[in-house]
Amino acid sequence: MKKEFSEEWKRVISVLVLFFFGACGYGVEDGSNGLVRIDGSSTVYPITEAVAEEFNAVNKEVRVTIGVSGTGGGFKKFIRGEIDISNASRPIKESELAMANKNQVEFIELPVAYDGITVVVNPSNTWCSYMTTKELKYLWEPEAQGNVTHWNQLRPDWPDREIHLFGPGVDSGTYDYFTKAIMGKEGASRGDLTSSEDDNVLVRGISADELALGFFGYAYYAENQSRLKVVAINNGNDTNGASAIKPTPETVASGVYQPLSRPIFIYVRKQAASRPEVEKFMEFYLKEAPQLVSEVGYIPMPKETYKLALDRFRRRVVGSIFSDGKGSQVEISLDSLLREN
Repeated sequence: MKKEFSEEWKRVISVLVLFFFGACGYGVEDGSNGLVRIDGSSTVYPITEAVAEEFNAVNKEVRVTIGVSGTGGGFKKFIRGEIDISNASRPIKESELAMANKNQVEFIELPVAYDGITVVVNPSNTWCSYMTTKELKYLWEPEAQGNVTHWNQLRPDWPDREIHLFGPGVDSGTYDYFTKAIMGKEGASRGDLTSSEDDNVLVRGISADELALGFFGYAYYAENQSRLKVVAINNGNDTNGASAIKPTPETVASGVYQPLSRPIFIYVRKQAASRPEVEKFMEFYLKEAPQLVSEVGYIPMPKETYKLALDRFRRRVVGSIFSDGKGSQVEISLDSLLREN
């Protein structure tokens, strides 16, 4: 005798099937699961998380998942088709572009905010209130490993005590941008430091170590100002501190805080953008970003720039506005690049 399944059991089986195929990476493109998958930069994460929370409050039928594997790690998943959106604190690199082309992955590149990479020390540090970019290079360049180990090697009047370095991992776009801006080449850095793709780990380490110095995105400093001391930066060789600039929303937005001011991005796979839940999420993201960016400690772009980004998404303009694919770009004009591409 043939056994019939009840409607309840049919629903249970359907849910289990969807769960299985979702876990295996299937069902992403047809939009049947109402899921938006995001991964990538820990710097961009607070913005995307804030947008997702507000979005889900009014779109309960859509589930947004956000991972943090660093800009490089996010791009790897993005190019393999495992996620719909990649958070990135630098533009896509030439090698990543080549792999995307090989895998036939088209993407829409969208700037979402400005950030100032922030150099910090422990609040108990009474001697270091500003540094020059030349001193940062001397401290962080590959040749410094095992050689520049004490504070007084940077300036003779600083204490003869060890310096303990903290920084993002090599998959981080913040690591890429910092090394490009300070050393002139992405990835050119000493390796004897405490590193992590999770900026909160760096915050905890520096706040617990009097001899620490490190760097990460501005929002992580803004959220932890009572536990950290910001270091002003002089883009030159002047060691009297008169022209050193601290990162603030004003100095970053105006471009005064150089060379460590930068735009940060999200990348959307074009194929995923055709799904209703992804399209709805991205429309919400670019319309609500100006307010939410400020709320999580980052610096919003001008309204006109958000309009240009939204128009770029709506027209499904694929490719990078940084056509040479060289990754981190120092001192750029977003508006002109968006209009030209």
